[in-house]
Amino acid sequence: MLGTVIVSAILSGCASHSDLPSATSRASLTNDVNDYQYLIGPGDQLSIFVWRNPEISGSFIVRPDGKVTTSLVEDVEVAGRTPTMLARQLEEQLSTYINNPRVTVSVNGFVGPFSEQVRVIGEATNPRAVNYTQHMTLLDLMIQVGGLTEFANGNSAKLVRVVQGQQTTYNIAIDDLIREGDITKNVDILPGDVVIIPEAWF
Repeated sequence: MLGTVIVSAILSGCASHSDLPSATSRASLTNDVNDYQYLIGPGDQLSIFVWRNPEISGSFIVRPDGKVTTSLVEDVEVAGRTPTMLARQLEEQLSTYINNPRVTVSVNGFVGPFSEQVRVIGEATNPRAVNYTQHMTLLDLMIQVGGLTEFANGNSAKLVRVVQGQQTTYNIAIDDLIREGDITKNVDILPGDVVIIPEAWF
């Protein structure tokens, strides 16, 4: 009985708190489908090669905080950078220890930052986050999530995109695209897009 009273008191206290603030909108660096560059993210495996310095070259996994630790430089912030940007950054940092270092960075096991992934939620057969691929379209995305469920209202779907720091919502007609074959309803997808597919009202 006492436990029930305590739990009720805790829940009553929780109920008086205000709502959490909305999640931070993080725009992708890609805002043009013809100018996509892969950005490094947590979980990526990096191969860092320092010319003539094999002892400090090697493979590194990007930590959840977006950093890696190398032999000479600790806690290097790598998430959100292109491999080329990271190579130039490491050259600058390593120049303290090495004369005129030359660095090459390549990525294996692509994951990328959350801000670069495309999310599909609602009445898709397999709603999930999808790694963005250059020149991805809505049709490509729907193939990856297995299309629509039988309960989906695809023509009432929305695409949410961060444009100049603000979330913008667009109408998309997925039913017409994949059930009617109307290819004019296909649209370009950008990193960070969110596709929301509602349930139909019968």
